[in-house]
Amino acid sequence: MRKLIALLATAATLTLSGCGYNTMQAQDEGVKAKWAEVVNQYQRRADLIPNIVSTAQAEANFEQKLLTDVTNARASVAGIKATPELVNDPVAFQKFIDAQNQLQGSLSRLMVVAENYPNLKANAAFQDVRTQLEGTENRIAIARKGYIDSVAQYNTTLRSFPNNLTAKVMGYDVKANYTVANEAEISTAPKVEFDQNKKP
Repeated sequence: MRKLIALLATAATLTLSGCGYNTMQAQDEGVKAKWAEVVNQYQRRADLIPNIVSTAQAEANFEQKLLTDVTNARASVAGIKATPELVNDPVAFQKFIDAQNQLQGSLSRLMVVAENYPNLKANAAFQDVRTQLEGTENRIAIARKGYIDSVAQYNTTLRSFPNNLTAKVMGYDVKANYTVANEAEISTAPKVEFDQNKKP
């Protein structure tokens, strides 16, 4: 009886190895780790926003609508729970990406307008937060690239034969990824153009 159990256990292990089950599990964990890094960098950006808003508010006549847009975009992002399961829901994933893109756009507009305020440009606290935001945007781009690559590898594994049979039996589905259009747009940090002739 023991020999039969051992034989069945060995056969089950070999079957699971040959059908891609273990590879899928390892890659799924890799996707979760990469997603956690993306979320971590997004959170770093969100944490810097109150500092950039408060220093900009200190500048007389600074455009209140821009500050409101940034604050609202941050609140929109904070309202979406970025759990590991989010990547399994294409609709929720796209909503999260759209909210992050809106926040990035609001921040970019704020930085462009800030160039028109000499006192703000000379404000050391504002420039420090600005530098941190630029660094964070670069970290976000790197983290997203890692996530994109990890999901592509996982999805390829799921679609390959005989792994696709295992995925179907186990109920595994491909994970949501950044679209090509989004990837091109978000893979670079926002660019700030200086207009030296414009006055506040």
